[in-house]
Amino acid sequence: MEEREKVVCLAKLAQQAERYDDMVEFMKKLARMDVDMNAEERHLFSVGFKNTIGAKRASWRIINSLEEKLTSGDQAGVMMDAYKKKVEDELRKICNEVLSIIAIHCLPLANSGENAVFFYKMKGDYYRYLAEFSTGTEKKAAADQSLMAYQHAMVVASTELSPANQIRLGLALNLSVFFYEIMNSHERACQVAQQAFDEALTEIKSAGEGVYKDSTLMMQFLKDNLALWTSELTGGEASKDDDVDMEG
Repeated sequence: MEEREKVVCLAKLAQQAERYDDMVEFMKKLARMDVDMNAEERHLFSVGFKNTIGAKRASWRIINSLEEKLTSGDQAGVMMDAYKKKVEDELRKICNEVLSIIAIHCLPLANSGENAVFFYKMKGDYYRYLAEFSTGTEKKAAADQSLMAYQHAMVVASTELSPANQIRLGLALNLSVFFYEIMNSHERACQVAQQAFDEALTEIKSAGEGVYKDSTLMMQFLKDNLALWTSELTGGEASKDDDVDMEG
């Protein structure tokens, strides 16, 4: 068994055991082999990091929500702020590590349109995660980098991938979330999500539903977000639950 195959097997075993820190280490090792990852490998790479950072993002949201209810300057507030900064440092470290690996080992080796879109999308995601908790110039810099990565991915996707391709739909979903949550541009978010949904639906009707069965989940997420966001824009009471992550 070749070293590349061994690393992938170990990463899959770590995933089954829900040892995501180990899974990340195996996939970092694979990335540093400087290989053009196949669909299974890039999925493992993404899932490992997403599970690692997902728990910390959820923790930050909870702490931030609790902090907002405290009186500024009291002892509990000071302790909460210090703890939030600790979580932010951990988030920043993970994001910067992922972004470095993508820049050095993934994008330069991405020979297919699908791989290029996948890793530019992932780059956009991790800059978006940085923008979620950053403030001031740091937030603006992260948001600018996120948007540039998403836009680059969209340019490639528009020429290389079908509108109903799962990765292209996931990209549109995450870009729309970026506009809604980071840029506070709710109408633009709805436009991006609606256009992606309509173009994919047209393609699916033309090709037949069975051809794009893997795209169903992304289509549903786009539809759910549109329903939620439209309700909020028209004064409805619905609000997005922080525990529900509707990104791709």
